[in-house]
Amino acid sequence: MTTTSTPSLLKHLNIEHPIIQGPMTGSDTPALAAAVSKAGALGMLGCGMRSPAAMEEAANAVRQATDRPFGMNLFVQKTPTPDPVIVQQAMDRLAPLYAEFGLTPSVPAQWCEDFDAQFEALIAQKPTIASFTFGILTKHQVEQLHTAGSYVIGTATTVAEAEAWQAVGADAVVASGMEAGGHRGTFLGDFQASMIGTLPLVAECAAKLTIPVIAAGGIMNGRSIAAALTLGAQAVQMGTAFLVCPESGVGPAYREAMARATAVDTRCTRTISGRYARGIVNSMMSRLADFEDAVPEYPVQNALTGALRKACGAAGRADYLSLWAGQGVGASRVMPASELVKVLVDELLVASLKR
Repeated sequence: MTTTSTPSLLKHLNIEHPIIQGPMTGSDTPALAAAVSKAGALGMLGCGMRSPAAMEEAANAVRQATDRPFGMNLFVQKTPTPDPVIVQQAMDRLAPLYAEFGLTPSVPAQWCEDFDAQFEALIAQKPTIASFTFGILTKHQVEQLHTAGSYVIGTATTVAEAEAWQAVGADAVVASGMEAGGHRGTFLGDFQASMIGTLPLVAECAAKLTIPVIAAGGIMNGRSIAAALTLGAQAVQMGTAFLVCPESGVGPAYREAMARATAVDTRCTRTISGRYARGIVNSMMSRLADFEDAVPEYPVQNALTGALRKACGAAGRADYLSLWAGQGVGASRVMPASELVKVLVDELLVASLKR
């Protein structure tokens, strides 16, 4: 089914269906992106934690698997220079958790990838879509991407953020509701004030913007896609729905946690990464809950917990993983990505006929 009611965005992206796979940095794979794109939707690579070389490698892997359009997503961030005292306090808090694996926390070789280098690598790859979260580009940076032939999409958790992206020349904006799993893209104002539901956020953005709006957060089936389109979105971005697909990069313990979880099992926390993110409640969230406001900001806390999360996953445990998932996790359906796209499109057609 091609969705004739949303021609503008689909035409620009050269895709058949108004479905974009969420980038899901750290859990995405080239295989997942390629499968989604081959099915007529838009696959995405989450490159926020990939080096420029790894970005090139991932993009090449997608292109080897399909000639269909795909996108690449980056975190807009600066490399931090944290206070050593704050870093040491964070490591002291994490030490008992690390000790369970016979490890001691240490300062990593780097806190995050260099954004400027990643941005140059993104331009060189010339993906159909270049999307961003955690911050906002300058007009010049958007123009550079346009010159490279990429369609630029920003992430917004409020109307003000959406309008800011429109002002710098973005081609579209993802309206990310509070139901969404993973990191919040808030970059203007207070986090709590940005906790707006997907449907009211989409409706207000669609009413006030002149660029296309993409709905994200809690969208798990064709009925919810239809609802978002009815409110003015031209497409949806779905992360949790694709996270359970066999092509995603999550391990067995993560998958088992998602299989048991429902909406009431997710919370937003900054204890794991230093930036508010929605995930399934586990021991790590609980044990660090008293330090919600004390942990270093992203990406410092994220880097400090990295080795712990890796060791936990290797041990087949989920208690110290970052189990990012949205409120719709209980509606997840385990099936190959191509099959999921087909099911979603069929459901959307049925829901559209009932409107």
